[in-house]
Amino acid sequence: MAEKKPVVGLSWQPPIPSMSKATYLPSHTKPQINTPTSTLWKPNSELVNGLFVPPNDPRKVNKLLRQQVKDTAGKDWFDMPAQTITPELQRDLKLQKIGTIVDSPVDYYTGRLTKRERKTSIAEEFLSDEKSSAYRKRKVREIQEQRKPGGNPNWKIQGKGTRKRAKERRKF
Repeated sequence: MAEKKPVVGLSWQPPIPSMSKATYLPSHTKPQINTPTSTLWKPNSELVNGLFVPPNDPRKVNKLLRQQVKDTAGKDWFDMPAQTITPELQRDLKLQKIGTIVDSPVDYYTGRLTKRERKTSIAEEFLSDEKSSAYRKRKVREIQEQRKPGGNPNWKIQGKGTRKRAKERRKF
């Protein structure tokens, strides 16, 4: 009837002597632990009088505290849950870790990038690419043409602060 409930975390539980002799173990024998333990639940063999005693080593204490903290992206990311790293994501991250690229001696020197063309990151190299920059410029031009005010540009008064009349300042 009286079942021992596992103690979770660092909560306190008073030692209650058990009445049944079937659960009694002599103090000189220790049961074997085969299952891995989590940071929150500890088997009764690791508890001292029903209490979990943290290790004296501060490194181990810090490690336990880090394991208990929820895995988030951080305060700068509003404590969003961190992304789980899948094998596909790990492969993509591995491919992005590009160090110094050594050109092959088989390639002719004109096919290689010059020192000026080489950039420190993939993003900078993408921004300096001629095709992508031409695409960006074309898109910006299209947006500006859509948003420019209507009317004949030849009738626009070009100068200001001159002594000429407005009619004479017009561009024809």
